[in-house]
Amino acid sequence: MNMIEIRKIVTVIDDSFHDGGPARKVPRKKAAVAAVIKNPFAGRYEEKIVHFMEDLEPLGLEMAAQLIKHFGDAQNVEGYGKAVLSGLDGELEHCALWHAPGGYAMRQLLGKSNAIVPSTKKVGAAGCSLDVPIQHINAAYVRDHFDTITVSIPDAPKPDELIMILAMSDGERIHARSGGLKASEIEGKDGLR
Repeated sequence: MNMIEIRKIVTVIDDSFHDGGPARKVPRKKAAVAAVIKNPFAGRYEEKIVHFMEDLEPLGLEMAAQLIKHFGDAQNVEGYGKAVLSGLDGELEHCALWHAPGGYAMRQLLGKSNAIVPSTKKVGAAGCSLDVPIQHINAAYVRDHFDTITVSIPDAPKPDELIMILAMSDGERIHARSGGLKASEIEGKDGLR
């Protein structure tokens, strides 16, 4: 039984040309899509909640597909991340149910992606912001892809809602120069290097 009730979907797009240094001709793109949904467990403790992950799978695939469209093609995506913000009547464990459906949806649609999808979660009131972590899709140690995109929706989450978020980027941070493993040096053996 599918328990997903969507109130709204919000997209955040960040096209950055510079961060104080020389401007790029083509901006670096980060984007996030956030689905505001009813939390079926809000206001009470429910022991068995794992089944909700199956209900979230189609939502994850739909959101990942929407996100990829902003980059033109899956081949243009180099970074990803996910997050969940629960309203005040929810709990962190409700947020944790997004880990597998959100992460696997992006990995499935992006094709080869070896790195774990970074994530964060918290409980907060409407308008609360959440920084969604982003890292390289194939190697977690690619330092110049470490980034975030901030998502905040003025009227969400209501106390009985969850905001499910997926994020992607098309490259390294603007003016990245902090050293470390470069995307061109990825070995692809373990999702780390």
